[in-house]
Amino acid sequence: MAGVEQRVQNFIARGKQSLECSKSKLALEMFKQALALAPKSIEARKNLRAAQILAFKQEAPSKTSLAFKKLKLFFTASKASSLTKKGKGLEAMDEAEKLLEVDPLDPKYIDIAVKAAEAASLPEAAAVTIEAAYACGDASDRSLLEKVATYYILAKKYEKARDAYKKILAASPSDQRILQLLKNTEAQLTIASGWEQNAGKQGGTRDLLANPEQAAQLDKQNAAQLVGDDVDLAAKEYLQRLDANPSDMNASRALARIYLKAKRFQEAIKVLEKATAGTSDPELDKMLSGAKLSAFDAIIEERKKRNEDYATIQAERDQFELDDLMSRVERYPNDMHLRYELGSLQVKYEYYDEAIKHLQIAQKSPKDRLEALYLLAKCFIAKGQRDLGVMQLETAKDAIPTMTDLKKRVIYQLALCAEDSGNDKKAYELYKEIYSNDVTFEDVEGRLMTVKKILDMNPKRTENLEV
Repeated sequence: MAGVEQRVQNFIARGKQSLECSKSKLALEMFKQALALAPKSIEARKNLRAAQILAFKQEAPSKTSLAFKKLKLFFTASKASSLTKKGKGLEAMDEAEKLLEVDPLDPKYIDIAVKAAEAASLPEAAAVTIEAAYACGDASDRSLLEKVATYYILAKKYEKARDAYKKILAASPSDQRILQLLKNTEAQLTIASGWEQNAGKQGGTRDLLANPEQAAQLDKQNAAQLVGDDVDLAAKEYLQRLDANPSDMNASRALARIYLKAKRFQEAIKVLEKATAGTSDPELDKMLSGAKLSAFDAIIEERKKRNEDYATIQAERDQFELDDLMSRVERYPNDMHLRYELGSLQVKYEYYDEAIKHLQIAQKSPKDRLEALYLLAKCFIAKGQRDLGVMQLETAKDAIPTMTDLKKRVIYQLALCAEDSGNDKKAYELYKEIYSNDVTFEDVEGRLMTVKKILDMNPKRTENLEV
């Protein structure tokens, strides 16, 4: 890992040197190499944007030439938008870079890149894209600066957000809404810079701020749970934004999070249902599903506290979870992680044939591949196809370099299969491999001793076995 990080930094350093010498093409190549190794690197992304703009200005293409190039990028733009809708943010960002390399100041391309970054949960990447456009575009366009500030706040880069709001106020000093947003951002910046020293102290936030009323409000907003008027106050800004622009997805997300934090699940559900109506947004769909499950869980917890029967509502909740995942997989069939989630749930309810179909697809995802292999193995074993299960387990075992919890589970299942097939010697070696790393795992100690006794009673099967 350290070697990869060093290579990334080397590419960035060489790219910066090329930029200083106005060698835009070489700089572009260096920053693209860095992003190929570290696609989430904001430093590489920001410098790539600078190189794209420099290259664009140096080339200074004619309107005809630029229009022809953009015509050839029609399918690239469509692909980027499609990947974003499917929740494949990083892949969408790769396609968006191809667009920005042709014209880094095209509003349509910028919008595609920003949405891709949002789908990849990289709000700072969205911010640097907008900021670059602002720096090279119309300095009077305050809407771009507001977007910059919004994405920097989402990325918790409060200092940069503060600077953006200050630029707006420099041109519109009487704008009370921006002034309030600036104050809130400065408060968050103060909290972020002094939180470690004040963490755990009663009234810690108040000690950081000069305005006691503002401090008290922020203490409440940062508490584990918002209640009463505090919720309404925190939600006010986003409700106003949605009144002005009902399609403001960022406001919908923020408002829903406030209601969820306050455990006002029905209000969160209402916001999210309105936001997702007629649209295809994987992140909002996921939030809506989570809100509905939280609403079920709250009812179940309340009934448990009152010692009331909750079996019916639990069954409704479990059925909803399964139906919802199936529905989302239908809407986003190329979302490998959704496939994994559905397959995992189907394994839980012993729908093995259905689970196998989804887990075989899910294993194409680098993130979920090994867990998917493990669950696939459990499906085959449960169906009596032990040989197929062992194949999946062996593949997973070889792919995990260290003794993680997953590797212990994989080896444990292999040991059980060896026991079931009568291969006690192999079972012993596998149990011992776990035992030597974690004596508390499952019932590995008892199983190891049991198998050892069986082998000791039949010395011909093995010799000198040691725990």
